[in-house]
Amino acid sequence: MSITPRIFPQRRILTVALAGLVLASVFLPLSGGRNLAYGANLPAIAAPKPAPLTHPLSAVAMIGRDMFSDTALSASGRLSCASCHDPRNHYGPDGTAPVVPGGAHLDRVGRRAVPTLSYKFLTPAFTIGPQDPSLEQNEASPELVAAQGQNADASAPASLGHLPSAPKKLAGQTTLGAPVPRGGLFWDGRADTLEDQAEGPFFTSFEMANTRPALAQVLRTRYGARLAALFGANVLSDEPMLISEAAFALARYQIEDPSFHAFSSKFDAYLSGHARLSPAEARGLALFNDPTKGNCAACHLDTTAKDGTPPLFTDFEYEALGVPRNSRIPANADPNWHDLGLCGPMRHDATSRQTSYCGLFKTPTLRNVATRHVFFHNGVYTSLQDVLDFYARRDSDPQAIYPVKSGKVQIFNDLPRRYHSNIDVTDAPFGRKRGDAPALSKTEQADIIAFLNTLTDGYHPYKN
Repeated sequence: MSITPRIFPQRRILTVALAGLVLASVFLPLSGGRNLAYGANLPAIAAPKPAPLTHPLSAVAMIGRDMFSDTALSASGRLSCASCHDPRNHYGPDGTAPVVPGGAHLDRVGRRAVPTLSYKFLTPAFTIGPQDPSLEQNEASPELVAAQGQNADASAPASLGHLPSAPKKLAGQTTLGAPVPRGGLFWDGRADTLEDQAEGPFFTSFEMANTRPALAQVLRTRYGARLAALFGANVLSDEPMLISEAAFALARYQIEDPSFHAFSSKFDAYLSGHARLSPAEARGLALFNDPTKGNCAACHLDTTAKDGTPPLFTDFEYEALGVPRNSRIPANADPNWHDLGLCGPMRHDATSRQTSYCGLFKTPTLRNVATRHVFFHNGVYTSLQDVLDFYARRDSDPQAIYPVKSGKVQIFNDLPRRYHSNIDVTDAPFGRKRGDAPALSKTEQADIIAFLNTLTDGYHPYKN
């Protein structure tokens, strides 16, 4: 299938101009802060109270805001974007079920956990190409090194600098220059833009389950006058254009509303010099970056970009981790059914025929991860403790992770055996032998979780 984005000529200029305003409003407040070494705790700083936002949403984004919570846009009349992407939970699912009911009668369920819509506005389009070395290494700048030496907290270990991460090996590849899938939206990257992503659930049978004629009629009735005022009266008689403009409005809402990318976590305050990490948080950050321990930053990049963009905690690349099968997903009752990520079942393009990509799913952002209730593409885990335990014990103690049948551990039981070679078995914390000690102790796991809690938006340093 084609995933080429459809952006109509009359709104290209609008899109670029609005994007520039949004990026400026998000990042300028950080530019005056101090970019600190990731283990250096500064003396307490009197942080000014942030000024209130002064930029309103554009007219098209306000339409998208209204559509986002409008259940009339679903065939059931009971499902909206916000039903799965709850604004009260950082636009992630609010419940603990791995999949969400949908369909015309809310009697069908999905196959994957609902991803957050937060921090999606900088996601690049899906590509397959050489690895970018700048995304595989985390090297401290001279400024960071200096800050670390001058401002380190006495309670933090001396090794808390931003450690270089070893190059991450793509499953099935052994060299840094090997082709790597990167970018795109959804767990399998099949949509290139927020507009494409917004349009998809409208017609998916187990989500909003609409037909195009039915959706177009609802849009005419509920939003026709507002859309015609922006895009011309002809939009109402042009069904593809009407639906595309509705998706565009939803995309603009996600781009313009700062709540989708608030950059207001304790970690952001720490980067700007307005907060200090606790000893546990600082130890967790060190373990997060240590290529021999957590090694989390190899995929969940935590460095500020050269242009000042705060870290998004993802490299947008894909990995096969071998998480266990989730029996709570109804589709998994069929032992012959498997979710192969880039290989389908949701993708149907040339990528889906590349067997070395089977079992690979996109690395999600870790921002607001501590507020999630289900983890990984199949929602198999319901706590960060379970997630850390999986990383720490998958290889050394697999019987604690996978089911045992007839005395044999069913390792990597959610992926057909012919694709097991795609699973990462070399990069820390993986690669340990059975019977070895866990890659991370319980104390170390607790410290990493303490750090992950600093990535939750809504921290107010001036109140602490």
